[in-house]
Amino acid sequence: MRNLLFFAMSGVLLSLAFQAMAQIPGKWKNHDTRRPERPTVIPAIPSTQERAGKAPSDALVLFDGKDLSQWVDEKGQPSKWIVRDGYMECVKGSGFIYSKEKFGSCQLHVEFATPAKVEGEGQGRGNSGVFLMNLYEVQVLDSYNNKTYSDGQCAAIYGQYPPLVNASLAPGQWQTYDIVFHRPRFDDRGNLAAKAVITVFHNQVLVQDHVELLGPTTWMARPGYSPHADKLPLGLQDHGNPVRYRNIWIRELPEEGEIPGDAYTLGPDPVIELKPELLERYAGVYQFPSGGTHTIIKEGDKLYLSMYNGHRAEIQPESETRFNATILDVVLDFALNRRGEVESMTVRHSGSAGTAKKN
Repeated sequence: MRNLLFFAMSGVLLSLAFQAMAQIPGKWKNHDTRRPERPTVIPAIPSTQERAGKAPSDALVLFDGKDLSQWVDEKGQPSKWIVRDGYMECVKGSGFIYSKEKFGSCQLHVEFATPAKVEGEGQGRGNSGVFLMNLYEVQVLDSYNNKTYSDGQCAAIYGQYPPLVNASLAPGQWQTYDIVFHRPRFDDRGNLAAKAVITVFHNQVLVQDHVELLGPTTWMARPGYSPHADKLPLGLQDHGNPVRYRNIWIRELPEEGEIPGDAYTLGPDPVIELKPELLERYAGVYQFPSGGTHTIIKEGDKLYLSMYNGHRAEIQPESETRFNATILDVVLDFALNRRGEVESMTVRHSGSAGTAKKN
């Protein structure tokens, strides 16, 4: 039963790995057991209308409802925004509020509430904004039964992209933005190498789907990109309305192409050269006690592990008795008799092992 289970599992895993070979770039083998495990994070606790939630364990909390110690005004001085009852509220004429720390690519969570007492209309009703890198705005507005231009309504990338849908709640209710932002990139000469990209969930509804920003956002203009620092402050806008904010946290993201924990690579598997005629002894069909088989095929001076449905992978010798697959995390150990003939093959994969006799 154990051998049968191993063969079934290894067959499934190897089949999936073969199918994925063409899709997986990089320095690690498919299903590589040596690849570092991901860090553990305690997930966020969602908020309710009555109470703010809790950030995930690896996030930087920018506002927890207590004070503005991580925020300043445009002159770097303490902001005149007020804090009470677990939220901060914009004070008309006080200006933007900026994070002391600077950020580039990030995951950002922001909760806001437009005034419960409805005053004004269009852009004059519950207006504020979340500015990534102080340049790229996700609009905050009371868009509940409030008409305005579509690229200026709540959850719009201001002046560029309307939201896919209007997911606004009624005035006075707490709403959420969950934003994934990848900063723009500039080459050594200041030329644009990659545009900023943003994804936005408004009240858990996808409203901006990995859109490329056209440049900084502004009113009645679309300026192109100009080179700027890799990290800049987060800004919240004073547009003259008493918009409230709470439970703001941020997770910095790795640069494009980087994967945390994969910053190093193991050296290649050791390889020795065996004479082509010597490789013949490994070729053949190997039978597991369960009845399943693996086949080793020789083509020229190369060996391939073949299974079924045409899937196969090249294997290379580390010694006369051990071979490694070049793409999969599979090790083959061969048992030789006194005459140097192969008697059996042990397949090691994903922490399991099974031995097959050569027919």
